Amino acid sequence: MSIKNYYKGIVVALSFTIAAIIKLALLPCYHSTDFEVHRNWLALTHSLPLNQWYYENRSEWTLDYPPFFAHFEYGLSKFAHYFDSAMLDINNHNYASEKTKLFQRLTVIGSEIILALAILSLLKSMQIGRKNHDIPMPIIQLLFTLSLLNQYLMGAIWFSTLLNLKHIFLYIAPAYVVYLFYAFCIRQSSNWKYFIIKLITLGIATLVPFILSFGPFVLMNQLPQVLSRLFPFKRGLCHAYWAPNIWAMYNVLDKALAMIGRYTHLFHVRSTSVSMTSGLVQDIEHQVLPSITPTMTFILTIIFMIPSLFRLCRRCSKRTFLETIILCALTSFLFGWHVHEKAILISIIPLNLLAFDSREHARYFLLLSTFGGFSLFPLIFTGPEIPIKIALFIAYTTFLFYALGEIHGDRGSTFTLPLLNRLETLSIILLSPLCLYVECLHTVLHIDRILPFLPLLLISIYCSFFIVYCWIRLHTIEAHQEDELTAVESTVKFSGRWNTKQRKNQ
Repeated sequence: MSIKNYYKGIVVALSFTIAAIIKLALLPCYHSTDFEVHRNWLALTHSLPLNQWYYENRSEWTLDYPPFFAHFEYGLSKFAHYFDSAMLDINNHNYASEKTKLFQRLTVIGSEIILALAILSLLKSMQIGRKNHDIPMPIIQLLFTLSLLNQYLMGAIWFSTLLNLKHIFLYIAPAYVVYLFYAFCIRQSSNWKYFIIKLITLGIATLVPFILSFGPFVLMNQLPQVLSRLFPFKRGLCHAYWAPNIWAMYNVLDKALAMIGRYTHLFHVRSTSVSMTSGLVQDIEHQVLPSITPTMTFILTIIFMIPSLFRLCRRCSKRTFLETIILCALTSFLFGWHVHEKAILISIIPLNLLAFDSREHARYFLLLSTFGGFSLFPLIFTGPEIPIKIALFIAYTTFLFYALGEIHGDRGSTFTLPLLNRLETLSIILLSPLCLYVECLHTVLHIDRILPFLPLLLISIYCSFFIVYCWIRLHTIEAHQEDELTAVESTVKFSGRWNTKQRKNQ
């Protein structure tokens, strides 16, 4: 190992060690409902045979992840026994002993060792610079746990495995399908015979993990039951806490029109027995605007993905692939059905990789990271953790602005933050009074007694405007970059033809 790589290893090891120490220090703190979800899945997979996993419903937290993740929980349950066997009792609902908390959080910290190794591999190989217009293989390896970017069959196998662990990555599946189809089947085929062979080979590589994952349930005639758990469309358009997307704005518009309609009688207001601001997971109907169905969200998502997928077809490079992943993930977040607020991270993390290479990408990464991170505040709502989450958010955001400002040579000014204009800077500054109201004044003024959902609504709506803004601007950036590259290529081709003509004339 070279001295340079040695120091990189030390930096990664220290970073993850410090992070682990902080997490261990926070062991007594609040745990969300996800804690009970995974405890129940540990108990479920440990106590029941395979053919009952997707039928068990004694707890409200039924198994709704793909089979590979269920087997992962089963593997963890073998170690859970040594901490506290009571957590594996399927009837022991909401069990949260100190040893159970310790085990659950240690599994998270332990699994991050794999992430640390991937980041170390990335740092050893990645060269970031203004002139770099390609994405090195370890970046894709980090994102999709691929061994080598150009080993397309291995990439297909690992991505299919990823989908069978957590199906939320269907958000970026269109980008991956287009990239593999074009790069492996079309670009590497000299005739139709080789194209068909490569297409069949790619299809087999993609299907193998699905066969291993879903095959046993197909043999038991349980596939419809498994799919009904993975895609529970009856849960409603929005999550209990609205993700900051198009449908949050749509809901507020419908609510406002309903209020106007009741007072002015300008349009019909439909009666509904379910309130969309109840904070519960349930199917809802709109009162004025047309009610949205899963099919409608699917069609809209595909339509708004088409421009970026088309660009990937025209310019199938590793960089364009990463850009398409970001836009597909963000499009799915904005237009998808029952989107979870944490899904914004699927867009933020890969955009981070472009932020070091492009000033414009850095600008919108800062905005998306800030508003996406702030939109997650309601997930941690207990009093003792409020100062901690605010302090961590401020520290992380400050570091991002400082680091990217230094990299791109923009330290900001009196009225602007690094890389941002005045309006964008103002939008971030306004998060301070919003945070003050949501975390303090809403309760102090006793408004929570009459409008308990208001803080969630304010955060969701405010953040959604700027996330949509980032989505539009990222589309614009990619379109302009494509136009510039096309113009350069045309100039080069014309120049080549002109020089050839001149030589012939001479």
